[in-house]
Amino acid sequence: MSTPWSHERYCDAVEREIGRFTDAVQDADLGAPVPTCPGWDVSALIRHMGGVHRWASGNVAARSAKRLGLRDLGVKFPDEPAAHLPWFTEGAAELLRVLREADPDATVWTWGADQRVRFWSRRMVHETLVHRSDADFATGRGPIIEPDVAADGIDELRGNLPYAAAFTPKMRELSGDGETLSFRATDTGGRWAFRLTPEGFAEAPGDEPADVTVRAAAADLFLFLWGRRKMDDPRLLIFGDEALLIRWVEHTAI
Repeated sequence: MSTPWSHERYCDAVEREIGRFTDAVQDADLGAPVPTCPGWDVSALIRHMGGVHRWASGNVAARSAKRLGLRDLGVKFPDEPAAHLPWFTEGAAELLRVLREADPDATVWTWGADQRVRFWSRRMVHETLVHRSDADFATGRGPIIEPDVAADGIDELRGNLPYAAAFTPKMRELSGDGETLSFRATDTGGRWAFRLTPEGFAEAPGDEPADVTVRAAAADLFLFLWGRRKMDDPRLLIFGDEALLIRWVEHTAI
């Protein structure tokens, strides 16, 4: 586990990922399928990202102590697919403005443990990164993710997983009798481990033997933990109980 970055660094990273997302989709076929998001085309991907950015910026700007949904915030979606990218660009610019002007320590509703603005700057880096990767897959690119960004993304996911059951109800069913899973980054040296207990799952020491271990570059671990790389991908080296890993994947898909 590494130390989270400064709010300013996360804002810069959000801007960089927004630019990469835009580059990936601006000349794409809006009707092209997104293989990592079954049922979506590129237009739906852009629409989703535009909505997420407006949701985050709206909650930060309001400094609300309770969750504000898109309807509460008055967000309206374009009717025509061709309008989605300009609409996305407008919302992304507003997100960056709101985040950069906000006090990172100000209290605001979040769906994670950290109830401060800085939760959102970090969350928007990795939300945008995941879907920028989706755009890369949809347009035939191979996602390029810096190792330090990927490692921070895994740390962020590790911290948020216990609070993500609202999006992934099956997570409440993830339990066991002490089985452990380990994820090890071959380039950064990062280690993340979880133990299944009768009450659910919890973090485990990363340097202890595990029932199943996945080794890969940090970027590929990040994509795997977000469901964008599959177990049969040759970039992943898996040792141990694959059935346990399958159970983890099926119950933690966000």
